[in-house]
Amino acid sequence: MKLPFTKMHGAGNDFVVIDATRVPFRAEPALLRRLTDRRFGVGCDQVLVIESPSTSDVDFDYRIFNADGSEVGQCGNGSRALARFVREHGLSPKSAIRVRTQTSVLELRHVEGNHYRVDMGVPRFAPRDIPLAAAARADRYTLYLDGLTLDGGESVEIGAVNIGNPHAVLRVADVDHAPVGELGPRIQRHGAFPQGVNVGFLQVVDRGYVRLRVYERGAGETLACGSGACAAVVIGRVWGLLDASVEVQVRGGRLTIEWQGEGQPVLMTGPAETVFEGELEWPS
Repeated sequence: MKLPFTKMHGAGNDFVVIDATRVPFRAEPALLRRLTDRRFGVGCDQVLVIESPSTSDVDFDYRIFNADGSEVGQCGNGSRALARFVREHGLSPKSAIRVRTQTSVLELRHVEGNHYRVDMGVPRFAPRDIPLAAAARADRYTLYLDGLTLDGGESVEIGAVNIGNPHAVLRVADVDHAPVGELGPRIQRHGAFPQGVNVGFLQVVDRGYVRLRVYERGAGETLACGSGACAAVVIGRVWGLLDASVEVQVRGGRLTIEWQGEGQPVLMTGPAETVFEGELEWPS
């Protein structure tokens, strides 16, 4: 059958968006890997699927699949893209909608122009909620690694938080020279994180401005990671380095992250762009 799709991006983090409220969609790992392949498919970091709501308290269900076919519970940049998709395709007249992911309920709101704000929910720090193999919650954790680390030693210091998915954040002096490709996979697969982890490399420029690179589960390094930007600001706030509103420069653009502190939700504002629309052959 012919499957309509829309290619979108948020600060360079790119997506294929599928409207499963109108056309059935088989989310099989092999098919997803073919779809996300940049040579043999459409190509993207994640596939976003919008479905009719399964409960009355949300407007839509929202599923997120990585390039390796795995399903995850959060994608902040994707949420903004989804909000624009809903608006552009006339799926809802509301300026704010609620969507349910595998792990969270999110509120997505149109701000102005191509900018959208996502209420990412309240960060969770308890090790069992991340999940992280640690005896008790701490502001900083030490991970022991074999081989190369930032300073040539055998360990790195991280902060850890769940923003709908697990994140580890480590501070670096300069993101341009951080060993993201080497250190990212080692931390992502570290035994302390039983479900794996997204790894953020955070450079604090001043209290209101940071630079960030993220190595994502199931996708590798991307040009932007919305939940990763939220995690980096949250951990930076916990460490006493950042103010309540922070501009986050990622490789694909800039995001604004706001967090008032413990027990409060994280708000992310940034652009969402439509690139093109098309159809592809898909098994029925």
